[in-house]
Amino acid sequence: MSKTPSSLPIEIKISTVVAISAILHSADPIAIDAALKQMTGGTSDFFEDEFAVIDVGALRPETAYIDWRALVDLLKKYRLNAVAVRGATPAMAGAVKALGLALDDGAAGAERAREDVAAATAAVTLAPAPVAAPAPAPAAQPQPAAAAALPALIVDTPVRAGQRVYARGCDLIVTAAVNNGAEIIADGSIHVYAPMHGRALAGASGNAESRIFGLSLQPELVSIAGVYRTFDDGFPAELARQPAQIRLVGDRLDISSLTPVSNRM
Repeated sequence: MSKTPSSLPIEIKISTVVAISAILHSADPIAIDAALKQMTGGTSDFFEDEFAVIDVGALRPETAYIDWRALVDLLKKYRLNAVAVRGATPAMAGAVKALGLALDDGAAGAERAREDVAAATAAVTLAPAPVAAPAPAPAAQPQPAAAAALPALIVDTPVRAGQRVYARGCDLIVTAAVNNGAEIIADGSIHVYAPMHGRALAGASGNAESRIFGLSLQPELVSIAGVYRTFDDGFPAELARQPAQIRLVGDRLDISSLTPVSNRM
């Protein structure tokens, strides 16, 4: 007799978890501690116990030793819970696994992408031409329609402090206020047609072409494809509370007005 999921002691489901990438440019705990202290401004709940992936791919090849325990404890001090290490060398693997951290080499994401492409390709099958006498060229076949893009996730109610909204695989459109302490995340671009406070993270899956658009921006933090910027001293005064966009230019976030020049004069 088969058991229903509710009668089993454990149930496994596919879930999406958003994790912060902690990209190391130094393995010195003292330097990392100082940088995190400056980054958070001493705010104890800046990261709110979020998951973190430690990315060591940017470290210099001559970096011979990393005190993983000290690093994990240091991140925990700032309420970041390390769950995996990305870019680890084979020599690091043993120490990483000993702490119960996963090794993230990006292979799983690449495999999923290959499966998606294969599934899309399988939808169109070309039958081989029969062996026969030459015949007039067949009429051009209509091109298969492009796969429909996922619709944007639309939120019509305020996003309040402590709430998190994640638009997986699509854009996020918010028509109500995003309050301080709220967090909105999208794999695509983010559009906010109301006062925007809190945090906005676009391109969460790595899409560097994503952007953040707002009619009245005054966020605590913004991020595109993992590149972030905080506003401890306030959002730029000349752009605050007016239509603006944020995009990734090189390795920095660029903020520009969407108000026509004639209206600003």
